[in-house]
Amino acid sequence: MQERRKLSRWQVNKKAKIKLDGALSEVACQIKDINFKGMQVILNLKLALDTYVKFDLTLSEGVSIRAKAWVAWHKQVEGYNTYGLYFTDLLGPDKEKIYKFVYDSVPMEIIKGGESSLAKKEGGENMEDRRIFQRFNVRLPATLLDLNSGVEMQAETSDISAKGLGLALKQELKVNTPLEAWLHVPDKGEPLYARGLAVWSGRDGDGYRIGMDLERADLMGLSRILRV
Repeated sequence: MQERRKLSRWQVNKKAKIKLDGALSEVACQIKDINFKGMQVILNLKLALDTYVKFDLTLSEGVSIRAKAWVAWHKQVEGYNTYGLYFTDLLGPDKEKIYKFVYDSVPMEIIKGGESSLAKKEGGENMEDRRIFQRFNVRLPATLLDLNSGVEMQAETSDISAKGLGLALKQELKVNTPLEAWLHVPDKGEPLYARGLAVWSGRDGDGYRIGMDLERADLMGLSRILRV
């Protein structure tokens, strides 16, 4: 249950300013909602979908954060661009600034969320904050390579996210086994490569299931899979 809990979105609807890398000046924007995973923002700029953007975000006077985000979706409402941005490299001090911004702007959002929606003090993170990205139930054939033993094996994904894979296979794998994986995406392209660790393992009927934590978040690869 703890693992499935969602990190609350704080509905702030506050004006802010954003300066994209390479831009000469910052521009006005409106943050509709925000949390430690990302934000929904309205701005009079065009951002390319399925790309990373780096920017400085001024939340309030004297309070700004440095962020890198993935442009996940876009829609136009009354002539304004609304984007869903997912943070990928948000540092602990910047999370503290976001929390303070929300608390100063709309304290009831914090109170409503309770402890389940907050990162622990001292920069700690709860399970959902560590997971970072939503999981999707996708079944794809995969080839795994156990980097300890050099053994290659066949598997099938049960769910995927930009930061992890759920996999079903016949062989047992120990926790902390380093793995390489090739996902066979049915789009006539090359297999999608990933590298990471088996972070949990358990028996499932006649086979086994493992959770693989990826070394790097691969939002571009996830986007490719979801298009198919």
